[in-house]
Order: sequence, then structure tokens, then C-alpha cells
Amino acid sequence: MVAQKWQQDIITKKGQRPEKKAPKLKKRRFDDIVISLFVYATLIFVAFTTLYPFWNALVISFNDGFDAANGGITVWPRVFTLDNYRLVFADSRLLNSLGISIARTAVGTLISMVVTGMMGYALSKKYLIGRKLYMTLCIITLYFGGGLIPTYLLIRNLGMINTFWVLVLPSAVNIWNMIIFRTFFQNLPTSLEESARVDGCNHITMFLRIVFPLSSPVFATLGLFTAVTYWNSWFDASIYITRDNLLPMQNLLINIINSAIPPDQMRQIGGAAGNVHMAGVTQRSLMMATMMIAVLPIVLAYPFIQKYFVKGVLVGSLKE
Repeated sequence: MVAQKWQQDIITKKGQRPEKKAPKLKKRRFDDIVISLFVYATLIFVAFTTLYPFWNALVISFNDGFDAANGGITVWPRVFTLDNYRLVFADSRLLNSLGISIARTAVGTLISMVVTGMMGYALSKKYLIGRKLYMTLCIITLYFGGGLIPTYLLIRNLGMINTFWVLVLPSAVNIWNMIIFRTFFQNLPTSLEESARVDGCNHITMFLRIVFPLSSPVFATLGLFTAVTYWNSWFDASIYITRDNLLPMQNLLINIINSAIPPDQMRQIGGAAGNVHMAGVTQRSLMMATMMIAVLPIVLAYPFIQKYFVKGVLVGSLKE
């Protein structure tokens, strides 16, 4: 009986799997906790100092202008009103400038992505004749410019003063973006190009049907950067545009900021734009409302394209 029980215990022990012990959690040291708290506190402080000015401007844009002039508005409107935005949209100049900014951003980004992308694709081919010379000329433009006066004379001789295209074409080619495109295209498998050539594709067909679909991250990333640049640009319009109907939103915002209109006359700005009489609108409240309208499209676009940022920029900046 003892022998049988001993054999049965051996069989039972052999059939059982050894129990895995749960790994012990490593206790965090005191200095690690202090460093983590310091990092989190720093990030919260940076986020607050970055976001609060934007939030405060948004609050003031929804607050009565004369009440906001008394101060004390921090995180919520004290006297809520939509008069500032009504006045913005009642002024035909502001609506026209908003349309110019939207058209400039859309058309300029499309042209820049096509021209810069195709330029980067061409310079990524080692068999391109004069490739090094072209790259050298492009690199020189990163360090040296033609100067403001020669550039103005060139734009004037081309007949582009006071035209929509002066807001788009002079900055259509971005050499830095071209270098990122070029590096990205160099990392694409050469077998794709060889297969496309066997099927009879030319370079344009290859770029549109093969390269472009595979390059959506870098196109989305650089496209957004280009759109932000076009949307925020104001200096070129201040030089080349003298007609009010071609001024972008940013230039009109600067005119509002620099204007010396007394607060009691700001309520009559609507005038011919619809006989608008706003009793609670001041220069500052109107400026904040205009600024929110100018910033809103870019803020709304970021969440949808943010996922392409890291992938697009890193892949385009690495070389095998």
C-alpha cells in the first residue's frame, strides 16, 4: 500500500505543471518619483501657458467688448454676446479676405505639392543627367536669396503685381520639402519602377499611379505644413497687393490691429455692409473674433492629419 501510494504521488507530481510565480513588481525609488512629478508638472505648465492665451482670446471674442475693456475675464465670458462675429461676417471686406485666404491656401498647396513632389521624384533618380548640378543650385537657394528689391522688380516685370497668382506662384517650390520628397522616393523599392517599365508606364504615369499612392504620409505631412505657411503668410501680400479686394485675412487682421479707430466708432464699422449697429463691439473684441476665424480652419485640420506627421517626416528624413 505504501509503495502504491508512493508511485501514485510520483505520477501525480509528474503530471502537474509547475506553477509560475508572478513577477515581483519593482518598487520605484524615491528619486524616480520626484523626477516623474517634475516632468509632469513641467508638461502641465507648458500646456497651460501654451493653450491659455488662445482660450482667453476665444473668451474675449464671445464677450461684450466694453465689458471686456474693464478686465477680469479669464476662463469664461462675463457678458456673452455674438455681436463680434456678426460684425465680422457683416463686413464684406472680411468675408472677401477670408475667401482669398481659403483660395490661396487650397490652390497654393495643390500647386506646391505637385511641382515640389515631381521635382523631388526627378532628382531622386541617379541616372538623371546633371543631377548634382541641379541639387547644388537648389541648395544655394537655401542660403542665399535674391533680395527684396530685385524680387519685387522681377514680380513687377512679370506683370503679377495686384494679381491672385502673386500670392501663390513665387513660393510654389519649397527646396526643403523637395529634399524630403527626394529622400523618401530614394527609399522606395526599385523593383516597383522596373515592373512599371515592363508594363509600359512612363514617368508621369509611374508617379501618379505608383509613387503617389505609396507616398501619402509624406504628402499629407508636407501638404499640411505648406497649407499652414500659405494661410499664415502676410508679408508678401503687404508688398505686392494694394487692392483691398485681394488682401488675405491675415493682412486685414493686421490692418485692424494697427488701426487707430476710437472705440465709440467701432460700432459703426458695419455701415454699408448691412447697416449693422453693434453697441458692444470694440476694436479689441473685433480683433479677437477675426483672429479666431483666421485660426479655426488650421486647428480643425490638424487632428485629421496628425497621424501622418511622425511617419511622413521620419520616413522622409531617413536614408538607407
